[in-house]
Amino acid sequence: MLELPDGIQPRTVVGVLLNYRQAYEALAGAMSEAPYKAPPVAPVLYIKPANTYAADGQAITLPSDVAEVEVGACLGVVIGRRATRVARASAMDYVSGYRVVADLSVPHTNYYRPALKQRCRDGFCPMSAIAPAGRVHDPDRLDITVSIDGTTVLQANTGDLIRPVASLIEDVTAFMTLEAGDLLLVGVPARSPHARAGQQYEIAIPGVGTLTNRLLFP
Repeated sequence: MLELPDGIQPRTVVGVLLNYRQAYEALAGAMSEAPYKAPPVAPVLYIKPANTYAADGQAITLPSDVAEVEVGACLGVVIGRRATRVARASAMDYVSGYRVVADLSVPHTNYYRPALKQRCRDGFCPMSAIAPAGRVHDPDRLDITVSIDGTTVLQANTGDLIRPVASLIEDVTAFMTLEAGDLLLVGVPARSPHARAGQQYEIAIPGVGTLTNRLLFP
């Protein structure tokens, strides 16, 4: 298993889909069609297993069947102590820090099945070292910038989250326990950029840090 620079290895990484307002609105029409015929009323969650973990600065080798990846720029919330059925009002007391995370995935358009093959490839969850919670005044008002080969390709802000950080902690811990060091990814902005082997991306979140990885050919 990869040893991360700060030595804190998440037991579990939980991600949430469609939590940015623009991403949700882009699919609003399709959500009302078959098979579901209505938008989701609860967070749409997924897991990034340990084989996906990678560190800042590590080169990521793309699988031979993957031409490019979607670079999902995420704020990762680090849980500081065991969290079970946490109320929103006290949720931030359980946060010990934050990471910059690249939720890499193979581009896909089918949102009706769990995207394990697309999201759970080796090295598809690079993460920065932990920034202490005290360095971040408001996690729900953070700028996120993505650059590829030095060119800015995406700017977003966590102010566009449908469910803010405290709400997500309440929703997730209502049915599963998060342990110290576990990571909650708050969502991927709409229109996330794509990158190919040979390119390098950088994700920057002021107060949290930067994450840089080069993509390699197999």
